Amino acid sequence: MIDSKLFKFLNDIKSNNNRKWFNKNKQTYKRSLEQIQNFTINLVELMNSNDKIENYKIFRIYRDIRFSKNKTPYKNNFGISLVREKPKLRGGYYLHIEPTNSFSAVGLWQPEKDDLFRIRKEIELDGKEFIDIISSKLITKKWGNLVGESLKTSPRGFSKDHQYISLLRRKSFLFKKNYTDEEIISKHFIHKLYKDFLVTRTFLDYMSNILSTDLNGISLIKEYN
Repeated sequence: MIDSKLFKFLNDIKSNNNRKWFNKNKQTYKRSLEQIQNFTINLVELMNSNDKIENYKIFRIYRDIRFSKNKTPYKNNFGISLVREKPKLRGGYYLHIEPTNSFSAVGLWQPEKDDLFRIRKEIELDGKEFIDIISSKLITKKWGNLVGESLKTSPRGFSKDHQYISLLRRKSFLFKKNYTDEEIISKHFIHKLYKDFLVTRTFLDYMSNILSTDLNGISLIKEYN
């Protein structure tokens, strides 16, 4: 469970974003990080009752300021990423914890070139099935519509007049859901998050099927042939 002290720490670091304050409050940071670590371990265990999580990552609180205009050394949030077991399962889950700006996200963020091309070819050939899945009542009621950046023009090799050009222009395929601070610190939050993630399984499994087969539907994974 995540308690309100974690949000106090994140609010404090936003107001005192410097190394002197952080070093003085290092133990508070360690206690907050321990909460996040325990929450993540429990979440992975819960997710694995209905999915296969290959690994997870808790993002560092230290910012890379080398190429950033923002020179504050620390983030005022915690980020957790869960990656599904490859090669058969693709996509992943993300949780962002930040005062008044917490959210989760599910899907594929900026897939690599070959994967993105394969997804676009599937949409080009059978966009209706893709639309049916992402617009199902089960998903839209909990998550709304896809979010993320899109190209301003049609991708190379695809017609700008295609029926599903808005999908073909997408650079990521993500759903996003916001949470209040009160929801995050609720003792029931981990189960709520699990249920929210579970709703997206049809989408993730569909995307996994696309990326593990060719355009004829033949598996590209030898051990599953």
